[in-house]
Amino acid sequence: MNALYLAFAYLRYHWARSLVLTLVAALILFVPVATQILLSTSERALVARGDATPLLLGSRGSQLDLTMAALYFSDERPDPVPMHEVETIWDSGLGIPIPVHTAFSSSGFRIVGTTLDYFDFRDLTASEGRGLSMLGDAVIGADVAETLGKGVGDTLVSSPENLFDLDGVYPLEMPIVGILAPSNSPDDQAIFVDIKTAWVIQGIGHGHEDVVTAAEVAAGSEAVANAAVVQYQRITDENIESFHFHGNQDDFPASAVIVVPNDTRSGTILKGRYLDSENPTQLIEPAGVIQGLVDRIFRIRSLLDVVTTIIAVAALAAIGLAIFLSYRLRAREIATAVKLGARRGMVLRLLSAETITLLSLSGIIAGLGAAIVSRNADAWVSWLLALGS
Repeated sequence: MNALYLAFAYLRYHWARSLVLTLVAALILFVPVATQILLSTSERALVARGDATPLLLGSRGSQLDLTMAALYFSDERPDPVPMHEVETIWDSGLGIPIPVHTAFSSSGFRIVGTTLDYFDFRDLTASEGRGLSMLGDAVIGADVAETLGKGVGDTLVSSPENLFDLDGVYPLEMPIVGILAPSNSPDDQAIFVDIKTAWVIQGIGHGHEDVVTAAEVAAGSEAVANAAVVQYQRITDENIESFHFHGNQDDFPASAVIVVPNDTRSGTILKGRYLDSENPTQLIEPAGVIQGLVDRIFRIRSLLDVVTTIIAVAALAAIGLAIFLSYRLRAREIATAVKLGARRGMVLRLLSAETITLLSLSGIIAGLGAAIVSRNADAWVSWLLALGS
């Protein structure tokens, strides 16, 4: 007890040196632990998103681009798949197709056009407001609301993909009708609209201004209709009835289609129908694509572990050297203590108590830091994945 008291008194007197040694040792302990927590959480988050999505239908091409666009709403733009493929899945009775349209964005966040089945599939609920019910409505993820400072009743405007495209793609002002509860997934960084709203943004659907106004009717005047009608940039109760779509809806585009088979047998039958390499569409298992990506990414983990170990050993050696030099500088102090009657065992216990106290404080600080990282790892990893996409 006396050794601990004297050790603490000495460390408190030399507080600056003690603080530096404690923080350096804590950092050495914290970095490898925090790195492993974040890597494990990243791997788990990536794989979980793929595992939660049974099948994915899209145009034949890069499976990785298709998966990243449909699951993580990345900037990849796979070739669109026509909506008649959705009807084909419905007609088969083997599963539920959920189309997603991810071609547009607003304020740096991806606009995801889909159906109400998506919210049930991902188990997404609104923490504020309501869900989608009208053409033009938008429901935003928790991170979108926090980053943009938007709430229910505010509006968002879609960003044109090409400022020089004046032949159909018009910015659309969308009222925010709901905010989703946080899910620690890419859904937190998405703006959800009905897929028909996405088609309006794309220019497939639009509304027209009435060519005969109420004032003109009252005045008895006649208006001649012509092609110079106004395309709306906002959908309201007054003009929603004028919105319509040109062409066959079966040919309208979706970026991908999430397919939820009824059971394992249904999934096997569906996969068998898309094995032909001549088929312009493909049906893939996102879990396998994501696992392959994760395996390639995390091959560097072993190298990272080696580098971390080498750095830790070097840092521990530096701390050991600092402590040793500290003891050498205190040689006269130790000799004086011995002359005053302190036995060498007492001196060793005093020095050991100082070292153990420093390392214990470092361990506590590192443990607290690791606990903070562990508690927030899911949210941080979700943010990093969204930033990377």
